[in-house]
Formats: sequence, structure tokens, C-alpha cells
Amino acid sequence: MKNITSAEFNSEVLASKQPVLVDFYTDGCPPCRALAPVLQEWEQESANNLKFIKVDAAAEVDLAVSYGVSAVPALFLFVNGKVVAQTLGFKSKNALKQWAEEALRSVPA
Repeated sequence: MKNITSAEFNSEVLASKQPVLVDFYTDGCPPCRALAPVLQEWEQESANNLKFIKVDAAAEVDLAVSYGVSAVPALFLFVNGKVVAQTLGFKSKNALKQWAEEALRSVPA
């Protein structure tokens, strides 16, 4: 997973041609650390259908606040530069995949 800063957010997330999953995390967050290998495994299985990005919410406070991140891990699914779904906390890979698939099905083509 690529870790980005606020400076890269526009080009890596908002301007992306493919859907992007953004993981807002902090280093001191146990659920964030537990979620990291789940997301890495999912990324390896995704066949480049979904772009995976990490943002350190403690280092990028303004960006986190702009998306209303009040707790971590906070996952946001972006399509065409817009948030189409968000979820909080640790979830299994299967639960996250189902969440993303349902959100992507609801996006107009």
C-alpha cells in the first residue's frame, strides 16, 4: 500500500481513474496495525481493480479533519474523486470486500 501525504492526495486519489480505498490510520492504533495485513492481502488479490492508499491521520491532520475523520482506522472509498462509502474500525477482509462491492455497485456508470 502506498503511503501518501496531503500534497499527493489530489493526484493519487481525487484524480485517479480507478476506484481508490483510502485508509486513514495512526501508528499508535492497535486496530490500525491489525487492519494493515488484511488490506495488504486484499490489495494483492485485487488485480489492480482497486487502488490502495494509506494516510497517517496524525501527520496529515488537516486532511483527516476535512474528511471528518474522528476515529481510526477510517476507510473511505473514492470513485471519480468523490467519497462513495466509508466505514470505521477493524473489519475482516471478506466484510470489507462486501462493503466495497456494494458501494461500487451503487455508483452510476
